[in-house]
Amino acid sequence: MNLPFTTDQFLSVFKEYNQSVWPTQVILILIALLLLYFLFREKIYSNSLISAGLALFWLWMGIVYHLIFFSQINPAAKIFGALFIIQAVLFIYYGIIKHNLEFKYKKNIIGFISIVFFLYALIFYPLLGFALGNRYPEMPTFGLPCPTTIFTFGLIILLENRKKTLFIIPILWSIIGFGAAIKLGIFQDIGLLIAGAASLVILFNKD
Repeated sequence: MNLPFTTDQFLSVFKEYNQSVWPTQVILILIALLLLYFLFREKIYSNSLISAGLALFWLWMGIVYHLIFFSQINPAAKIFGALFIIQAVLFIYYGIIKHNLEFKYKKNIIGFISIVFFLYALIFYPLLGFALGNRYPEMPTFGLPCPTTIFTFGLIILLENRKKTLFIIPILWSIIGFGAAIKLGIFQDIGLLIAGAASLVILFNKD
């Protein structure tokens, strides 16, 4: 796969993004933790709040990262941005307007996998990146597509009624993002491909 930008240009986008939006990265992590709170402490409004949080993440990634920052070096970022915005609209439509999304944590293998995804996205992803030589601000942080997509997988595999349309764009990104990131040396994104593959298996295997 030939990329229209160099590794240095790619890392410079992370640097510009992280420096420009600080401390939003911390706020996004706190929102993620809040979503997990409502997942494990079920309230009557938990499903709507989790859907709204996921919509916020995907709007942020689509508009702020892809359209504002990544599009400076990659024309395809405009397409990615549009897809991420569509994913946000799907969360709003199914989860807030139609109230058709029920996120239910259960103590089974899928519940265990979801915990692994949450821990990887929020803790082990940045730690592994640091161990591999990535240094802030030239590194992907939570709120950027790859770790946030892994977090998203952790929630949507817990849906009682898994809608295939909610999986299409995240799985597509797990393939695109993994391929590009590995070529650019972001090896922690191996977890992105694994999360996408595992979610695909779960989607078509109700047992």
